[in-house]
Amino acid sequence: MEKFIEIIKKFRPVDSIIIIGVILALIVGFFTYKNFRQTADKQIEATSKISFQVFIRGVTLTGSEIPLSANEKTFISIRNVPYSDLDILNVKAERKKVVLPTVSNKKYLIVEDVSQANMYDITVTLTDTAKITKDGAVVGGNKIKMGLPITLEGKDYKFNGTVSDLKVMPDTNNQQLQNTISTNDDVQ
Repeated sequence: MEKFIEIIKKFRPVDSIIIIGVILALIVGFFTYKNFRQTADKQIEATSKISFQVFIRGVTLTGSEIPLSANEKTFISIRNVPYSDLDILNVKAERKKVVLPTVSNKKYLIVEDVSQANMYDITVTLTDTAKITKDGAVVGGNKIKMGLPITLEGKDYKFNGTVSDLKVMPDTNNQQLQNTISTNDDVQ
């Protein structure tokens, strides 16, 4: 017993902190190994193609055509962090509109605003491969959700917009594999 007390007296507070830290690391490692604690790669449920729409409000265009077009690529930045070139599926540009009341006051007319002839609202549909988690689709380390600020950039444009819609595209290979598995289960 006296030897044990002498050994304890030789320990300094730093030594005990190191020993406690090693013991805690071993406990966390054990729980991770036994699947009581999920790591980041285990939270990914699937990888799938997604399409999302970016709404760009109030773009002034005085040229004859819109610089974005379908079946091309655009470079995006998510929260001002450069990400990658993505395929453009669709581009829809509309001139600014104004609502005018009619004489009967029961109906309204929506017409182009002639006072802002060069002002457009543009909706761009993009596609990418995303990791699907419980919290949503993750692209480039960022969760893609409605309201996320995104910058689209090309050789002659740079537009700031926000994500206005998100769709996870069905993976046909995954569905065929699941159908094969379920039919094999039925046969047995």
